[in-house]
Amino acid sequence: MWVCLAWTTKKACRELYYTTGLLKEARGFIASVAPVRLRGMANFSASRAAFRALHSQGCFVIPNPWDRGTAQYLRHLGFQALATTSGGFAFSRGLPDGDWAVTRDDMLAHIAEMVRATDLPVNADFESGYADSPEQVAENVLACVNTGVAGLSIEDNTGKSSAPLYALPLAVERIQAARAAIDISDSGVLLTARAECYLVGHPDPFRESLRRLEAYAAAGADVLYAPGVSNRDEIQAIVSAVAPKPVNILVSGNTGLRVSDLAAMGVRRVSVGSALARAAWGAFIAAATEIAEHGTFGGFDRTAPFAELNAFFKRAAATGK
Repeated sequence: MWVCLAWTTKKACRELYYTTGLLKEARGFIASVAPVRLRGMANFSASRAAFRALHSQGCFVIPNPWDRGTAQYLRHLGFQALATTSGGFAFSRGLPDGDWAVTRDDMLAHIAEMVRATDLPVNADFESGYADSPEQVAENVLACVNTGVAGLSIEDNTGKSSAPLYALPLAVERIQAARAAIDISDSGVLLTARAECYLVGHPDPFRESLRRLEAYAAAGADVLYAPGVSNRDEIQAIVSAVAPKPVNILVSGNTGLRVSDLAAMGVRRVSVGSALARAAWGAFIAAATEIAEHGTFGGFDRTAPFAELNAFFKRAAATGK
């Protein structure tokens, strides 16, 4: 079923199919659906404009909360934008990351909740768009836009070990379809294209990432992203190859790189993926394992005080922030 935005007419949705060469073969399944009830469109516009402005100069960190509470605490720390983490959310549901183990609708509901959690712009980790075909990617991107996000990412990981990356022509068509969907929504949502070469074990991840990111930039991506790259020379080469478009770098471990180092390389955005969720899991596993194996409670030495957390969330509930 084709999902239209509440502020997008059926005619506009049809135009997306019939006036773009990529999507012209789709027929007869356009239907509008009620919007997710979130903040007003004026607030979405302001949030999206603020998110776009963050990418215009300097370098900022966009941390990845996995639930409402972690989102609110990150806002409290002064971060200017947030990004969802498919891995962090999947683990909280007792599911693996990838392979669409978390359904599209469950992910959309989670993204909508994260948008509601604070007044910060949210970038959605929308995996591979929950579809293989460009037509279905476009449909799903429109549904994601309708949650109120300020940005979303589409990756080229197929989830199949035999062919882990979409062939480049199809991968480009998928980005073009996502671009067309966002444009027809007139939402101003930023599109991030991800080249997953490092994560899937490609034999030459640097060169293949360059080739793909340059193609995705030409296809209309606003932000380029090759998760897994950590070599300074390779990061700088990627930044130069797609300039002036901004680059997101993933820091999912203590590589020795600091935000100032990445800023000096021209990186605009730094995300942490599932690392914060895994840091929480690490503390949980260590404390629980100590209890199970030794009957001792040393893992509780660094817990956050109950009174401090309770007071924080009481304030957050009262102020809505």
